Amino acid sequence: MKLHELNTMDQAQFVSAIGWVFEHSPWVAERAWHERPFAALDVLSRAMNQIVESATAAEQLALLRAHPDLGTRAKVSLSSEREQAGAGLDKLTPEEHETLLRLNTAYKEKFGFPFLYAVKGSSKFDILDALSSRLQRMPAEEFATALQQVYRIARFRLEEIIQ
Repeated sequence: MKLHELNTMDQAQFVSAIGWVFEHSPWVAERAWHERPFAALDVLSRAMNQIVESATAAEQLALLRAHPDLGTRAKVSLSSEREQAGAGLDKLTPEEHETLLRLNTAYKEKFGFPFLYAVKGSSKFDILDALSSRLQRMPAEEFATALQQVYRIARFRLEEIIQ
C-alpha cells in the first residue's frame, strides 16, 4: 500500500492495515492514527515508537510479552513464523533447539518477558549468541534493549507493506 492511502483511512481501516506490526498490540496503531498525516515512512515509524515510549510501563511490558518465544513450535503469527524461518529457526538441530529452549526459559525467568530479537538478516548462530550474551544484562538495560528490538521488528514489517 502507499503511505498516502494509509493517511486517508479511517481509524478502523488504519488499525486493520498496520495494527499487527507491533505484535498483538493494535493500541499502538490506534494511537498513531491521531498523528496523521505521515509525510514519510520514517515519520510513521518514529511516531509509533514514540507512542510506545510514552506508554505506561505496564503497557510496554504487555507489548514485550505479546511476542512469541523465538524458535517455539507453538502457534505464532504468520509474520513471526516467516521472520523466524528466514533466520533458520525452523531448521534447528535437536541440540540447537534444546539450547534455545533452555536459554529462552532462563531469559524469561530473569526478565519476565520473552527474548526479543529482530531476526531479519541474522542467522540462528547470531540469535543464539545474542541470547546468551543478553542474559548477562541488568533488567533495566535489557528492558530498553527489548523495546529497541520491537521497534526494529515493527520497522521491518512496515517496510514490507508500505511503498
